[in-house]
Amino acid sequence: MTTQTKHPVDEYRSGVDSPSLLPSLFGRRASAEEEERLARETKIRDLLPDEDEDNVLGKAYDSGLLRRLAAYLSPYGRQTITAIVLMTVSSILSVSGPWIIGKAVDDGIRAGSLSQLRLWVIVFIMAMTLEWITNRGRVVLMAFVGTKIVADLRSELFRHLHTLSLNFHNNYSVGRLMSRLISDVGVLQDFVTWSITGLARSAFMLAGITIAMLLMNWQLALVTFAAMPLMILLTNYWRKRVRSAYRATRARLSLINGYLNESISGIRVTQSYTREAANFRHFDELNLSYFDANIQATTLTALFFPGVDFIGSLTTALVVAVGGWLVLGESLTAGVLIAFVLYVDRFFDPIRELAQRYNTFQATMAGCERIFYLLDTKPEIRDRDEAIELPPIAGAVEFKDVEFHYHTDEPVLRGLNLRAEPGERVALVGETGAGKSTVIRLISRFYDVTGGAVLIDGVDVRDVTQASLRSQLGIVLQDPFLFSGTIADNIRYPRLDAADEEVREAAEAVGAHEFISQLPDGYATEVGENGVNLSGGQRQLVSFARALLAKPAILILDEATSSVDTATEKQIEYGLERLMSGRTAFVIAHRLSTIVQSDKIVVMDQGRIVEMGKHEELLAKRGQYYNLYTMQWAAQDGAGSSGNGRAPGVA
Repeated sequence: MTTQTKHPVDEYRSGVDSPSLLPSLFGRRASAEEEERLARETKIRDLLPDEDEDNVLGKAYDSGLLRRLAAYLSPYGRQTITAIVLMTVSSILSVSGPWIIGKAVDDGIRAGSLSQLRLWVIVFIMAMTLEWITNRGRVVLMAFVGTKIVADLRSELFRHLHTLSLNFHNNYSVGRLMSRLISDVGVLQDFVTWSITGLARSAFMLAGITIAMLLMNWQLALVTFAAMPLMILLTNYWRKRVRSAYRATRARLSLINGYLNESISGIRVTQSYTREAANFRHFDELNLSYFDANIQATTLTALFFPGVDFIGSLTTALVVAVGGWLVLGESLTAGVLIAFVLYVDRFFDPIRELAQRYNTFQATMAGCERIFYLLDTKPEIRDRDEAIELPPIAGAVEFKDVEFHYHTDEPVLRGLNLRAEPGERVALVGETGAGKSTVIRLISRFYDVTGGAVLIDGVDVRDVTQASLRSQLGIVLQDPFLFSGTIADNIRYPRLDAADEEVREAAEAVGAHEFISQLPDGYATEVGENGVNLSGGQRQLVSFARALLAKPAILILDEATSSVDTATEKQIEYGLERLMSGRTAFVIAHRLSTIVQSDKIVVMDQGRIVEMGKHEELLAKRGQYYNLYTMQWAAQDGAGSSGNGRAPGVA
């Protein structure tokens, strides 16, 4: 197998170092199963990205990341220091255990002194009891610290995500953000709870056992250390290969999670096209690939840890042989030999623990790097240091020579000049990609202009705080988002202090009260995740009521009626009039019949305003708006269905 490529599948294959391991485990049928497995891995290869930050394990030690992580430990310094003290005491007591047993054998049993035997037994019981108490205290304290750090980090990440610009969220998948908040932060909890003091405890005990053995008998200590080259070779072999094996496991688990999410979200489409059987087969392939990766990782584990036990047993046999010879020669007591055997057994425990923690260290460093990278991401849209609070506005909006591009070489708006007076209704129409949605995003300052300025009541939106600006805007989107909770909760979302009567008045004003009152629980009806318990039209009516309750001075409707049927559209027409009454309104609509009463219709094409005026004026020009309107009317009603083949209002 080649190891030159860095593809996860190839690392996995070369890392485990042995496709022949499965045949040895499962017998004669394994060769055929191995061929099937390799064929499956070849197919899975195309599904795995060349580089996936979620599946990359970092270095086992990174001083810079650890220093930064230590900053989160500092508020809990007292608990951490106490845990370290308890760890030190418990480690000393643990190391003293074999020595106490040796003294009991020599001073009590061998000397025939019952009082000495009783004394050392009592000392041993007290030492082990105190070790249990201090060890338990250490774990409890570090569990508290680890949980608090996780809570602090998650809160900080959550707050930070709400400060990041819309452009960031458009380019960073929800799945990756959830991975940061859940998986990566969870790895840190495991690291803080178990690995910080656990690592120190293992190192402390290894040093303590080494010193104790050297002090008791240096010859037997050298016999014990003679096994270290074997341990180093085995550990190095395991360390190099387990990284690739666990990386392959994480990669395949990521594929399974992604496919599960996609399959459950798209269950209606799956059932509509009877794709269940094909989906079952694909999931089985992913699941078996994950099984294969786990088998390889488990095989490595089954090689390493029994190997450590074997080396420990071999060392014990050597110590017993050499020590027995010394005892027979009366140059060593039986108590010391027994203590040494116990020390040999404990000598390999911290080595085993350090090896087990290797992957935890790698995952922790990788998780820290991803978390801190996210926390270091600066919002593209930030309030200036001298930004002021926007006072209550009348609603005049002006675009002055506005230029904008998402990418440097792709201009979206080109020298846009537009003014809306307070209370004026402005409709934006044009083909997809003309720049309509960009216009309303600039009003909300989800993006900053590249050139020119957007003014509200003569004030540049970049000179005011985002919160004071958006608190005076109302936005209704094409696909309204409802939060889990009741209908009343969703209407009250922009004003949590709104009374029940205000919620009801807002719903009545936009025509939502009628359907809400017919529901079994009325305003207390649970809408479900993203309003799944309501129809599309009902969700839109709730979003209208929510916008009205916010009492915005400027209202933005982005295809707000495109997702409702004609009957529902007629039902909410009055509500829309009430919603827009007395407010500056920007309306994006592909259904042109909904904007014929607008004070100003702006026709956009490739980021420029090509026509502007009232409905009748633009029809009379027989320009681009005329073409859009007549084509849409013909598509809806059919050519010639009106008798003269002309759309209403067209001479």
